Amino acid sequence: MVLRIYILSFMIILGGSKANLVFAAGSSAKATILSQDARLAQFFEDIFQRNIANSPDRQTSLGLKTERQGLWTDISDDYSKARTEEVKQDLARLEAEFDYAKLSPDSQLSYDIFKFKLQQAIENARFLRHLYVLDQFQGQFTYSLTLLQNNHKIDSVQDAQDYISRIIGIEDRLAEMVKQSQDRANYGVIAPQFAFPAMIADIQSIIEQVPIKADFADKVAALNISAAEKKGLIDNANKAIEGPFKRGYIALLNEVKRLAKLQKATQGVWALPEGEAFYQNRIKNYTNLDMTADQIHEFGKADVARIHAEMRQIMQKVGFKGSLQAFFEFVRTDPNNFYPNSEAGQEAFLADARAQTAAIFKVAPKFFNKLPKAELEVRKVEAWRENSTSIAFYNRPSMDGTRPGIYYANLADMTGVQKYVFTAITYHEGVPGHHFQLALAQELEGLSNFRKFGGGNAFVEGWALYAEKLAKEMGFYQDPMQDFGRLQDEIWRSVRLVTDTGIHAKKWTRQQAIDYFVKNTPLSPQDIETEVERYFVLPGQALGYKMGMTKILELRQRAENALGDTFDIRAFHDVIIGQGAMPLPILEQQVDRYIESNKI
Repeated sequence: MVLRIYILSFMIILGGSKANLVFAAGSSAKATILSQDARLAQFFEDIFQRNIANSPDRQTSLGLKTERQGLWTDISDDYSKARTEEVKQDLARLEAEFDYAKLSPDSQLSYDIFKFKLQQAIENARFLRHLYVLDQFQGQFTYSLTLLQNNHKIDSVQDAQDYISRIIGIEDRLAEMVKQSQDRANYGVIAPQFAFPAMIADIQSIIEQVPIKADFADKVAALNISAAEKKGLIDNANKAIEGPFKRGYIALLNEVKRLAKLQKATQGVWALPEGEAFYQNRIKNYTNLDMTADQIHEFGKADVARIHAEMRQIMQKVGFKGSLQAFFEFVRTDPNNFYPNSEAGQEAFLADARAQTAAIFKVAPKFFNKLPKAELEVRKVEAWRENSTSIAFYNRPSMDGTRPGIYYANLADMTGVQKYVFTAITYHEGVPGHHFQLALAQELEGLSNFRKFGGGNAFVEGWALYAEKLAKEMGFYQDPMQDFGRLQDEIWRSVRLVTDTGIHAKKWTRQQAIDYFVKNTPLSPQDIETEVERYFVLPGQALGYKMGMTKILELRQRAENALGDTFDIRAFHDVIIGQGAMPLPILEQQVDRYIESNKI
């Protein structure tokens, strides 16, 4: 599962908060500390506001309306390079202008997180041309449409005009993608061969269906203006759609068809220029850990064996006679494991997921001191982007809390939606997973903005996978087959460690990766193909889930061992998700401090 936020180039959104800085009377040493903290907070806030101001997309995703609402964020290479130079300057200022020893502990934490992210962005910038401009998974060419539909509100005529401006502006954005695509192809970076049929189908669908057309009309219809004014706005939007919008997508379609003829292979990033160095960068970027591909590969194989042993215990519980692989096949074909492949089946899934969500909220106070105020909605992925998105994902609430968090499930083919495993997926994407973590972070008072709205693959996805296991402690998975679904979801992430490194470091073929999945998991054939193809185009990202979960479980066990009967699960969760996202090495330091401060 992925948070479907298309990160444009290597831009980062960093910043801080001016709030809650109290200048009290006291010693000169204390006054110095407060002064350092205040200046650092202002430094963070200035950078946060600068980067938000530079990104109309980010403004809209946060629910902010500005004079730039009718524009798109610059995605050009020149802009990305300019931002990297800004990041280098930010790092130089951070190190030169602030005395770390004179900062308060919380400001030191912010300093550490901020510095880590700056250094990571600088390291990543070296590999800007290695990223696929277009592929079947990351939603590069559907992102703008999703932002308009889900985030661009129309509460006034100006909002509607800004929406139309963005429809027109999509042509230039797609033209930039075409330009970058041509550059990357010349450099030797083109998505694998299998990616092109899905991209071509989705782009053609966008051109034919124009999903934003109805969205715009529906939003304008709700405005308190005359019928003539509404018609004028809709007519202008339709002109923009028939003109620049479709021209942009037709040009993109032609480029994708051109690439499809050029690309005859499906290979990992080992085949790209400096492929080995790029993959090691991806490992560090997505896990925050100094581990090699070989180390992760071997860890993954050992973890697969451990989970197989737990699966065999459930086989005994349900009285299944036969091999583990035979049980996998039973799970893949058991009628009780599937919803009807119909609209009624989709609605049944949504009802079950909403019931699961409500049940978690009822018991959550026993495990959490803080819960988000933002609501959570469960929705199915829209038909126009079913082929270019993942199995399930989460969208954050708006900055002002008026837009809820959204758990999306891809229900295009219900024959591939297994009830057992989707029980765990719902806990992952919704509660106590991403929603408890990300929505809560945005609501924390006195926390720097860059920490409220920050991320980090291993932390974010590691927590969500940990949350699947936590749901069992909370009293769920009472049906052994649902618990098997939880293990199925966990081994899925362990198999990722083996297959991702296999593809990109050991030169595995697509079929080798699929075969390993089939042998070691009961995932449906559709899910397995989607997953393997995802790893090819997003190297390293899938490693963060299991490595992040492993680190959180390791830290929890450390805390339980050290604190014994005084260990409080709610306090531990405060430490993990009550301070915003952070890199795993810094999270470990925070847990160690928590342990030391709570020892009797």
